[in-house]
Amino acid sequence: MGRVNTERLKTKRATPGVRQSQRIRRKQHFAALVLARGGSKGIPLKNIKILAGTPLLGWVLRAALDSEQFDSVWVSTDHDDIEAVARKFGAQVHRRSAEVSRDTTSSLDTILEFLESHKEINVVGHLQCTSPCLHPRHLKDVVKMFKEEQYDSIFSVVRHHHFRWKEVSKAGELTQPLNLNPAKRPRRQDWRGELCENGSFYFATTKLINTNCLQGGKISYYEMDAEYSVDIDVDIDWPIAEQRVKRYGYYGKIAEIKLLVCNLDEQLVEVLSSNKGNADVLGFSTLQSLKNRSVSVKFFPNTNTSKDGSKKQPSKGELMEIAQSKLSTVESLVNKLDITWKNVACFGNTEYDLECLKRAEVRGAPGDAASPVLEVANYICTQNGAMKSWEEFVEHVLLLWEKFDNKSP
Repeated sequence: MGRVNTERLKTKRATPGVRQSQRIRRKQHFAALVLARGGSKGIPLKNIKILAGTPLLGWVLRAALDSEQFDSVWVSTDHDDIEAVARKFGAQVHRRSAEVSRDTTSSLDTILEFLESHKEINVVGHLQCTSPCLHPRHLKDVVKMFKEEQYDSIFSVVRHHHFRWKEVSKAGELTQPLNLNPAKRPRRQDWRGELCENGSFYFATTKLINTNCLQGGKISYYEMDAEYSVDIDVDIDWPIAEQRVKRYGYYGKIAEIKLLVCNLDEQLVEVLSSNKGNADVLGFSTLQSLKNRSVSVKFFPNTNTSKDGSKKQPSKGELMEIAQSKLSTVESLVNKLDITWKNVACFGNTEYDLECLKRAEVRGAPGDAASPVLEVANYICTQNGAMKSWEEFVEHVLLLWEKFDNKSP
């Protein structure tokens, strides 16, 4: 099937005049393609369900775009909401036909329809939306393999150490071992295990795909470590999958967060802004964690909530004035701290938070925030309450801080 290729892929030196001539012989168009229809039966609109603050689709799109290995990145879908998320993350969208949007439609048929409209593509990297722990380095390794060794297809695998037995379907029939000798049962450390598809990606030339095949010709595999082989189709428990993604998912090109800007209810702002807080006050320990990392925090009171908790509706002119005032205040802080907006995290829930949110690198919002806010947010909280959602977002900022500090992927 091809030689073993692992994540610790060794870089080979090109033979002068050989590898280079192969590379310049013909530039191939590499396209990343994610298939994401709207008719998921198990979890409705699963492809854009929020996982660790990000739509499921967003995890693989972020990795594909940041890998900088593709001439184009596409999402094939039949649903308006999925199209909106795809475009938000920077992908192009192919609106698939009803004929390839059925429950019984194969991935191959959907890819073939896509290629009918995109004759310029030479190689398709079919990335599966349900594998959110894909990283840019995985894709860089595979494209390097593809280009240097001229493969026709490469797919991702993970190593498992499972002893398999023959299934028994008739009464009295005896089972048989399929991959071991029970009399010489090996220890785990003495057995390399077996390679199994993990469903993360399938690369193939369009020439091969047009023969109705995704795996064939000169074929190889790319071995991914087990921690990155999360499959949402298998991991039925969403919270468990979420914890895996928080630890091993790709969060993008992380900058050091030095300023957190928050829009909260006025009463909460008064409590958190004072120095009278203690560990018993909700949110105080989270705030202290930020201060311990020298992150400056600026609170803005929620302008449409009065002190007695009643709602007040500012006029359109007042809203614009509030938004500009917030923006001017934050820009002054950015200049004072000698940082850029890439070092800013912003948490908001109303339209007058938009100007700051649009500029901040990390943009958080409660799940019940205004629609325009949700459209620009890159972290959507599962919590809706003001303090609980704020704490969730701060935990996300702390996670990014930790990943930046440890230079972890």
